[in-house]
Amino acid sequence: MTAPLTPPHQPSPHDPWQTPPKGGGPGGSHPGTLLESPEEKDLRADLRRAAVICAVVTVAGVALGLLWLWLAPRVPLISDNTAVFLSDSEGEEAIGADGTFALLALAFGAVSAVLAFCFHRRGGVALVVGLAVGGVLGSVLAWQLGTRLGPTSDVVAHAREVGKGVVFDAPLELHAKGALLAWSLAAMAVHLGLTAMFGPRDPEPEWGVYHAPGPAPVYGPAPSSGPAPSSGPAPSSGPAPSSGPVPSGPPSSSPEQPEPPVPPTGS
Repeated sequence: MTAPLTPPHQPSPHDPWQTPPKGGGPGGSHPGTLLESPEEKDLRADLRRAAVICAVVTVAGVALGLLWLWLAPRVPLISDNTAVFLSDSEGEEAIGADGTFALLALAFGAVSAVLAFCFHRRGGVALVVGLAVGGVLGSVLAWQLGTRLGPTSDVVAHAREVGKGVVFDAPLELHAKGALLAWSLAAMAVHLGLTAMFGPRDPEPEWGVYHAPGPAPVYGPAPSSGPAPSSGPAPSSGPAPSSGPVPSGPPSSSPEQPEPPVPPTGS
């Protein structure tokens, strides 16, 4: 009788009816969630900051509209009960209203760019786009707010209300619609200048140590690994032979040889 492979208190890993782990995916994670790379996290953070800046700049258009309504010059009109005329035909109040709006929009653009740079010094394309879109939306909001809160646009009814010969103000209008882009252009230009002067710098690449080139390679048989031959005479392994006379006697160390027999002679 053999012991079971799986303990009784643990379910088998191959059981098709086993309850999946908490979260539905491997390791308890949600099947639709994936690990985000640092680039994706930075992109989402930049988009979030751009959306916040765009919303804040758009709401600031309320302040621009109120300032334009307060500072813009009024165009005086007068009526004779038959028609409405300009009280000062040589006045430049209409042009002054457009110029006031443009100057205020430029100032708001510069201030919003400085605040955005202080909020996020690293900058980025998303932040600049948020400034540009918010500037356009804020300018449109200021334009509509100033015209609605200003004098009525029904000039005939207003002339009848005030009576003949009484000077009244013309409705506040923006004739130069290009002034709606002043906020965005100023914000992008100022933010670009601040980023170029005070923004973080990219780290400079590290330069490696320069190595001088070695000698030119020699193409040929590889040298032997033994000792190099000497240029002088080769040393002898034993004593040098003497130049004197050679002794006639046999050496003492050699064995004695027997003499050959003498043949007998006949008589």
